[in-house]
Amino acid sequence: MEIIQIVGIGLMSTVLILVLKEQKPMFAFLLAAATGILIFLFLIGKIGGVISTLQRLAESSGMETVYLKTVFKIIGIAYIAEFGAQIVRDAGQESIASKIELAGKVLIMTLAVPIIGIIIETVMKLLPA
Repeated sequence: MEIIQIVGIGLMSTVLILVLKEQKPMFAFLLAAATGILIFLFLIGKIGGVISTLQRLAESSGMETVYLKTVFKIIGIAYIAEFGAQIVRDAGQESIASKIELAGKVLIMTLAVPIIGIIIETVMKLLPA
């Protein structure tokens, strides 16, 4: 099971980080960042499978792919912003982490505007004139 491997990597890294933190804090931070990247890379295959399945479903339903691509971009921005903010937070830079999260939210909002517009247009068409 993949989750056992992920938890195992996380636990081993945590123990090493706790040992290294006292003597070499920079190495402890690098190990934490590398562990996060390793876990993320481990999950990319799973994410690819989900994306492929959703694309097939969208194509079979006749949905325009531009909306699905926008949703994928929004999800990607959310994951990357959270991942980056957590790494920066692990380094003790809470204010920079907050700015990364803010930037992610603003980028998500700008990508969501066209989808929100389509939803509003659809609702307006459904309402009686």
